Amino acid sequence: MFQFAVSFTESNVNLGPLNAQACVCTSTEMAKLDSRLSVHFRAVAFLHVAYKLSRYGFSDRWMDTLATLFGHDVDGRHNCHNSASLLSLDKAAKLMKSVANKSCGTMSLIAIELSKAYLYSALKYKDSDSDSIYCLANVYLAVLYYTTRQYQTAIDHCTLVMRSQDHSQCSSHVVQGELLPKIDDDVDNMLGLAVLYQYIQVETLNHQCPAKYVSVLTTELFAYYLHFNVQMRGLFMQMLLNGDFKRYVQSVSDTVTLFIGDVLLFVSLSRSIKHIFCRKPIFKQSVQPAINLNEHSTSDLSEILQKSAVEHLTTFRQIEKRDFGSVATLVTTDFEALYAYKLGDYQRCLQLSTQNVHTLLCAASMPLIPTFPEFIQLMDDDIVSLTALTLLVNPKCRVQGDERYSYITQVTLSLYLMIQCQLKLHHPVTPLAVTHYYSEYVRRRLRDDRTLDKLTLKLIERKFGSYIRTFNISRTIYAYAFTNFGDL
Repeated sequence: MFQFAVSFTESNVNLGPLNAQACVCTSTEMAKLDSRLSVHFRAVAFLHVAYKLSRYGFSDRWMDTLATLFGHDVDGRHNCHNSASLLSLDKAAKLMKSVANKSCGTMSLIAIELSKAYLYSALKYKDSDSDSIYCLANVYLAVLYYTTRQYQTAIDHCTLVMRSQDHSQCSSHVVQGELLPKIDDDVDNMLGLAVLYQYIQVETLNHQCPAKYVSVLTTELFAYYLHFNVQMRGLFMQMLLNGDFKRYVQSVSDTVTLFIGDVLLFVSLSRSIKHIFCRKPIFKQSVQPAINLNEHSTSDLSEILQKSAVEHLTTFRQIEKRDFGSVATLVTTDFEALYAYKLGDYQRCLQLSTQNVHTLLCAASMPLIPTFPEFIQLMDDDIVSLTALTLLVNPKCRVQGDERYSYITQVTLSLYLMIQCQLKLHHPVTPLAVTHYYSEYVRRRLRDDRTLDKLTLKLIERKFGSYIRTFNISRTIYAYAFTNFGDL
């Protein structure tokens, strides 16, 4: 039953229309059936979205699907009085809050990239609130790019806010301190002092200080602060303080209602700014913003989704080994090896694949690796071609979910990765001959109906034969390479 549920998830996500509602339904049913399956479902869903993003780009459907996988309610009916731009801003804010005080792991990076996508979506809408959220959305984008160390883009978004001619419409929206990730000690200290300031007013002076105005910042002034903060890191040319800083001072003076956070950050920046004049230029800042508000690159999010999916699949393999290791031979690093190969870390891939082959070579039962489009994006062009060949012969094989055509055994894929890495690392004939010998042994043990495995093992044979012919290695040398290897 457990293995059937795993296979059903892999084929159903590939064939079915995955969206936010489907994610909620599937996650609920998986939790009822077996809580261990939730890890696997999230991994497959991440791969599915990464595959769709790489082909079709961002859309509300995939953004909401990912948000649902993070446990956020994306049903707009609860906020039907809000405009589309405000709804997107609200979704971004919820994601930012969920990772504000967490380490920048893979899941946090997904939330950050998804927040960026929602903010860009908010900026693209043209409705009654689009002007009022313009500055706030750009400031939050600057913060997120700062967090991911894309400093020039962060400065460009700050510049868009600083050069805005009219801030009267955006005054109703403020920067929420609780949404900010770790920026620097000054911001952390400011938030702490603001809370202390509120405590003193309420407890000691008996003043009423609304909590909502304590950990907030004026959008325009925070854009100035973040703009200068990035430049003072020494990554850009020395600031043109004669113009920009004077405008910051003027903006502080012109602001009718200053929050306590605005004052604290201004004082902190004024003290720090005296020390930057001696810094030498390292990178010249662009004069005009280089922002394309109509597009948000999908490549970063797709790569992070793939990485997170591999982490979840590795965790799931560890669960399988813990619970079913007594009835089957399992290795836990097959997806890790596959991902290392995709990244070009051939030494790491070879190490993991060799260990896996040694463990699986004589196994009677082992897990299978699917070759649906979600998983094929982790594999190279040769494996993609093999799966395409099976579809040419039998176009319905993948629709039927037939494991003979849609799955490959762990040992076969590990052998393929082994010889590929050996070839790319220019290993001598001996280790390649041993790998080829392993593949022949596995081929003889396979059932006749394991079509995709047999095709892959045949490909290994062709690659080894081509290697021998290229370097004019005689069969005698090839035989000598594993003379002492012995029968398995």
